Amino acid sequence: MALHLIVDGYNLLAQTGRIGAETKLSSEMGRESLLHDLASYRQRKSHAITVVFDGWQQGWGTEHREHRLGLQIIFSRRGEKADQVIQRLAAEYGSDCAVVSSDREIVDFARAQGAFVMKAQEFAGKLREGPNSAVVSAHKELDTGEDLLPNRRPGKKGNPRKLPKSQRQRSRQLKRF
Repeated sequence: MALHLIVDGYNLLAQTGRIGAETKLSSEMGRESLLHDLASYRQRKSHAITVVFDGWQQGWGTEHREHRLGLQIIFSRRGEKADQVIQRLAAEYGSDCAVVSSDREIVDFARAQGAFVMKAQEFAGKLREGPNSAVVSAHKELDTGEDLLPNRRPGKKGNPRKLPKSQRQRSRQLKRF
């Protein structure tokens, strides 16, 4: 089942380093580059993607929506931040969506609504991955074969090589992306 992916546009742009000087030209070029990357990601994974950008300082009087490259792009209206739009969308979709943002307020709200949350930096890595990239386990070093997990106290029970349940669940969810 394909999820609906809600992306905090400028937050992801900042994490990928595509916005340099605060000139209109560079931010517009950065936005277009990000949109092309998201469109190719949508082709690979077939998730519905909504990208939300701030328009609260220089935007339109009403919320501006457009569909390009198979993406839904939303610019918040003047006086409304993208955070508020993302929170509204997360409440609307609930557990059927995933939110990409590093903003703590958005992350907490989306989790409370049951949405899966991915930090912008983590998702930027997923964008850079190719369609046939190999997954490397984080539990063993490839060259030495030594464990990367710390030693456990003698009183602990259970398999020391097994990740905690919450991390295993998150890992399963991340495989969908």
